[in-house]
Order: sequence, then C-alpha cells, then structure tokens
Amino acid sequence: MTPNLKYIEQISFGDIEFQKKIINTIKKEFPIEKEQYQENFKSKNYARLAMDVHKIKHKINIFGLNKSYEIAAEYETNLKNNSTTLSAEFDFILKTITSFLEKI
Repeated sequence: MTPNLKYIEQISFGDIEFQKKIINTIKKEFPIEKEQYQENFKSKNYARLAMDVHKIKHKINIFGLNKSYEIAAEYETNLKNNSTTLSAEFDFILKTITSFLEKI
C-alpha cells in the first residue's frame, strides 16, 4: 500500500500549479477530517463516523489506494450498522496517508 500522485497527474494534464493546488487542499483538509474522525470515534458517534470515513474515502481514492478504498467503503457500511470492525485497518490507512502528506 503505497500512495501515489498518478491520479492527480492525470486529471491535471501535467499542469504543475493545478497539482500543487490539489495537494495543498488535501494537506489542509485531511488533518481536520482525521481529527474529526478521531473525536467521533472516541464518542462512538457512528453516524458521524460514517460521514467522516465517506469524506476521507475520496482522498484515499485520489492517492491510488484501491484496496484501502475498498476497506474504507466496507468500514463505512459497518459504521452505519454500529460496528467498528475494520477500525484498525482504517487507522493504518490514516497513518499511511499522514506520512505520505508529510513527505510531499
């Protein structure tokens, strides 16, 4: 599971400034979304957790993490059924993306 920028490169048609804008937007939004997710996890607010995962799921897809996207989608469904099954896997995905964003 290694994040990449291939999708961003594709949709930008090589426009470096556009790529930077997308990456900077994700760098601003992701930590906030991650923090909201963690707060809602502590309070066991399953409905909000599902919404948090839904938002983050799209960023997972942007970084070409197809298997992680599938895990997030299944986790979102689990949360809608008041189950935190796959939370550890989702936390690993969050850590992976956090690390990746720190390097780019």
